[in-house]
Amino acid sequence: MAKLVDADGFRTYIRDGWGEWDNSVDLPDGTAEAAAAHRARLTAALPGKRIALAAGRAHVRSNDTFHEFRADSDFVWLTGCQVEGAVLVLTDDDATLFVPVPSETHSVDFFGDADRSPFWIGAAAGPKEWGAALGITARPIEDLANALRGRHPETLVAKGLDPVLDALTGSHSDELRTVLSELRRIKDDWEIDQLRQAVDASVKGFADVAMELGQAVRGGGERWLQGTFDRRARTEGKGPGYTSIVAAGAHAPVLHWTRCDGRVNDSDLLLLDAGVEMNSLYTADVTRTFPVSGEFSEPQRKVYDLVLKSHVAALAEVRPGNDYSAFHHTAMRVLAEGLHDWGLLPVSVDKALDPSGQHHRRYIVCGTGHFLGLDVHDCADARQETYQQGILERGMALTVEPGLYFHPNDETLPPELRGIGVRIEDDLVVTSTGADVLSDSLPIDADDVAAWVRKQRS
Repeated sequence: MAKLVDADGFRTYIRDGWGEWDNSVDLPDGTAEAAAAHRARLTAALPGKRIALAAGRAHVRSNDTFHEFRADSDFVWLTGCQVEGAVLVLTDDDATLFVPVPSETHSVDFFGDADRSPFWIGAAAGPKEWGAALGITARPIEDLANALRGRHPETLVAKGLDPVLDALTGSHSDELRTVLSELRRIKDDWEIDQLRQAVDASVKGFADVAMELGQAVRGGGERWLQGTFDRRARTEGKGPGYTSIVAAGAHAPVLHWTRCDGRVNDSDLLLLDAGVEMNSLYTADVTRTFPVSGEFSEPQRKVYDLVLKSHVAALAEVRPGNDYSAFHHTAMRVLAEGLHDWGLLPVSVDKALDPSGQHHRRYIVCGTGHFLGLDVHDCADARQETYQQGILERGMALTVEPGLYFHPNDETLPPELRGIGVRIEDDLVVTSTGADVLSDSLPIDADDVAAWVRKQRS
């Protein structure tokens, strides 16, 4: 069979008769100004350096299909741009964004490139539009090689994102990622507003899920509830900020229950860990655990109240000047004391809390919080002394999320506690005097949680 590309009639006829494409750039208000301020912070931290960072490429899912593209978070922080294949080159006094140019109608790529042509994937902005939208010098990606030629005292490159950039530079810098992570620890007002919007959208998603509990019990199960939240995430923002965890009954103790393929019963607790990612890529990360029926059983309430006690105590530790780890240690002490009172620890509380003990961690292997921002686990390349071993500062955004996870086959537990998992997670921003709990419109007190479920289900 002859290839379509070989048909002279087709090649001639498809070239003409096209109007203008809508190549406009739609960005959240303040994106350009925030990105420019972020670039200034980076060049001040790395004076005299040339920096090259790529947006990245979509990963192959199978054969000629790809996973949805998500731009590198550091690149987005510095540019506000989310174009696949784009590259930023930054020096003390210059910033240039190199962007792929959409195929033009007279080129073979216009009808032949199913991955990038506007004919196949829709209109896309080029250098002119991105430059105007972001107030930055923007050039075709084909100019990148020339821009990186010549001598420069030092070029810092984040390697592994784009094969073209890797080939042109031949080096990479762990320092660049570390500096960016540590700068991103402190959120500006624009970033905090994006996080607030992400949390507010997530609160709507949690209410949506609670309203659909009846359908989940009737047969939709965890999948129905996952789809419910994810639909809200796609409507309010770009989508879920991470794979939603919808864990009912005996699945709730499974820390990374992302299969979400189980049944939901009226007698279950439902652990919902989910967050909306806004179009800016800032994401929420909220968890609530609630009784599907709207009423806790006595064992469920017992576990929930202990987790709540640890959560409230941990929240009180989030304030400027305090050790980052203070909320973690406080939460762990409350949990260890409760577990000891229930006769579940083989040693004293102090022995359990000793670094050589940690017996209580059988029931909470995970940590109790993390930085939050463009990534759900934000600033992951920061040094320990500026993260877990650091000090809380105004503008830091983080989660607090203690929990207890009693697996159904854990024979150290009394039968009535087996299969119960509870986590409570809030999103916070450190203020000048304490912390602003962005997610406090969702209830955490057990009676309030139960009443909230009953209201949503009705």
